[in-house]
Amino acid sequence: MLNTKKDPIFIVKVCLIIMAGAFAFTFINSAFNVRAQAQAAAAQEEPPSWNNPEGIIPGSKDLPRVSLGEFIKNIAHTTGIYAFMTDVIKMKDTAGSDFTVTGLQELIMILVGLLVIYLGAAKNFEPLLLVPIGFGIVFANIPIAGMDSPGVWNEELHIFEHQGFLNVIYNAGVGNEFFPLLIFIGIGAMTDFGPLIANPKTALLGAAAQFGVFGTMLFLSLANFIPGVNFNPKEACAVSIIGGADGPTTIYIAAKLAPKLLATVAVAAYSYMALVPMIQPPIMKLLTTHKERLIRMKQLREVPKKEKIAFPMVVFALAILLIPAAAPLIGCLMFGNFLREIGVVDRLSNTAQNELMNIVSMFLSLGVGSQMTPEKFLNPSSLIIVVMGLLAFCIATAAGVLVAKFMNLFLKEKINPLIGSAGVSAVPMAARVSNKVGLEYDPGNFLLMHAMGPNVAGVIGTAIAAGVMIAVYGG
Repeated sequence: MLNTKKDPIFIVKVCLIIMAGAFAFTFINSAFNVRAQAQAAAAQEEPPSWNNPEGIIPGSKDLPRVSLGEFIKNIAHTTGIYAFMTDVIKMKDTAGSDFTVTGLQELIMILVGLLVIYLGAAKNFEPLLLVPIGFGIVFANIPIAGMDSPGVWNEELHIFEHQGFLNVIYNAGVGNEFFPLLIFIGIGAMTDFGPLIANPKTALLGAAAQFGVFGTMLFLSLANFIPGVNFNPKEACAVSIIGGADGPTTIYIAAKLAPKLLATVAVAAYSYMALVPMIQPPIMKLLTTHKERLIRMKQLREVPKKEKIAFPMVVFALAILLIPAAAPLIGCLMFGNFLREIGVVDRLSNTAQNELMNIVSMFLSLGVGSQMTPEKFLNPSSLIIVVMGLLAFCIATAAGVLVAKFMNLFLKEKINPLIGSAGVSAVPMAARVSNKVGLEYDPGNFLLMHAMGPNVAGVIGTAIAAGVMIAVYGG
């Protein structure tokens, strides 16, 4: 036997010789196989070009012949310029009526997408949402590209073939509850419920914002008396939930109750979330006096860790017992928050706050943008949805401010009514707006943490409102 300690170099040489021999044997064997396969294939192929009077390229006998002129013509007909000028496609709009999509309308939608990208990238209006939504709009309206193609059903394999990647994204998580629930896990992991626990009465301000949701449902019901307007109760729910300023909840309820309206209501919800700093301040200033804007609130108490850990479990238990239809949304929100507070799963908490949130937000936004096609957006119903969504948002903002003023009639320690506007679910932007307006009148009056109480309560309130709608109308 070889002594591995005395003859290491010899052993290495032997191993290399064995490997080289195996490689040479494999190479020679493969070469013979390739030669045999080539000879067999040559016997079945067309004769070489010098024996082929028609000049057909070997292997292309089943393909149509294309002359140079036809080649140039086909190239010209597959350009975007030609498609924008000549495309005419018969579709169905959101109401089920016939709708003709033209190349000009596709071009208009691309311009809309570029505008959305501009608002996000240049004006910093919720760029993490509006930039991918804008690109989704552009992608979906590129003629011929088929990026939102539903594909062709293969009966043998039971799958869709040749699906556009936007359609894959939409079916994977936007058109169902998957992406919205993942977003809620991330929101929960990013949210500190301490301000709400420290000052529980601010939960009433989050509840007050739901007046915008249910008030708009009433307006939409009355709007059905207008000729040409037709919203059933499920569609009214999907539109009115925009007032909560909660994009994932809007997508969640629209996917369950009114899938045809999902694109329009989702874009409207995210747009109004981005425009919070423009929409809310005029309403807040209109409904408050100078004296009320100067109200200073005392510093919040420090919330013990045990209370923060118990809070998500208690809220989740109440949701299960009282509103099971809202339990998926509230449960995912509280699951994410529990990961944050218990302190023993930092990796999971950090992943939910960062990687998971970023990836899902990007895909969710692309999927939402992909639904912004002419037949779904360029119609009277979409205009009504945009207007009613704005109305819902304004009512929700006003209701929060007015309820805060009403509460001050009975409270010894007054609430600054400006924090009432933060009752909508746009976390934390609505709270920042309340703080900013307060600082305009008193540079030393910091309302941010006080406003976070109604802000996070609004997230819970909107989820509960969605659960009530689903429980009543099914989903």
